[in-house]
Amino acid sequence: MGMMFRNGSRCVVSCSASLSQRESKFSILQQWSVGRSQSVDGLIKLVVSPVATYMTSATIKLFLPRGDAKSLRIAEISNWSGKAIAAPRTELEELLAREELDKAGVYILIGNDPQTNASHAYIGEAEVIRERLKQHKTKEFWVSAIVFVGKDENLTKAHVRYLENRLLAEAAQIKRFTLDQNQSSGSKLPESDREDMEVFLAHIRQLLPVLGSDILTPIAQHATKGPPGGVLYCRIKNAEARGQRTANGFVVYQGSSAVLEERPSAESYYPYALSQRKQLIDDGTLINKDGLLVFTKDAEFSSPSAAAAVIHGGSANGLIAWKAKNGTSLKQLDEQDMTS
Repeated sequence: MGMMFRNGSRCVVSCSASLSQRESKFSILQQWSVGRSQSVDGLIKLVVSPVATYMTSATIKLFLPRGDAKSLRIAEISNWSGKAIAAPRTELEELLAREELDKAGVYILIGNDPQTNASHAYIGEAEVIRERLKQHKTKEFWVSAIVFVGKDENLTKAHVRYLENRLLAEAAQIKRFTLDQNQSSGSKLPESDREDMEVFLAHIRQLLPVLGSDILTPIAQHATKGPPGGVLYCRIKNAEARGQRTANGFVVYQGSSAVLEERPSAESYYPYALSQRKQLIDDGTLINKDGLLVFTKDAEFSSPSAAAAVIHGGSANGLIAWKAKNGTSLKQLDEQDMTS
């Protein structure tokens, strides 16, 4: 991936990324390995390579009208008939003024549920995106919007209804966000059109992480080279959890268990662990079953220790608590990986 930056208020970032194969549609690349930097004709070029290599390559062009990566952003992929426009809510009027919003497309409003603070989203479609976004000014929760439209006039109402239905289905399955709506009516398309929309959807999956959203990024992802030790185990009393490191921290897999009783010292010295356990119980990720707390879905944590603390019901050193099947601790695995 190459990134090029020029001084001034406008910035264009051109990068090589990776696109999911259609049969691996739930695989999203999240990590980038940054290498050397080069100066070419006054431009700074960062040489960046994707960590995973199982996806076909593609080139992403990211345009920053204000030179600010958190401000209005326009993203395109080489040889793709679509375009993505993202902006914070504070720049809604500037977003609405763009001519691309005269077109049919799909959009995602992103924020947090005001009652639970959980990540929350609204996925919608419209023949004229601008008019639909104006109607969403009354929704309080959202803080940013991402819009996907076609560059030509070939994206029809039937196409965007199909895309909306697919986006809702995937976001609901991945469960990173709660959704304002669970399903749409969708639309029936000819086989060739369905294939075209699946390609369009694959580009949406690829661009969303680049534009700052992991709504379609599975919590547990398959990679060409897995983390040291593969699946790890955390055992205490009669509880056993399975998990492994991820790009964002650590994932505990569905079906894992945690102790039901919390340590007496946890409330005084480790309130964070108790707070996280309570949140997971409240949102249904942890349920009481047969004297244990059982994970009903994959759950991601910021670190191995954060995950182990929830399983132990109090303080835990994740580098020691998590072990490979042969009993080797995560700390030992890390040390082995450094020397290999």
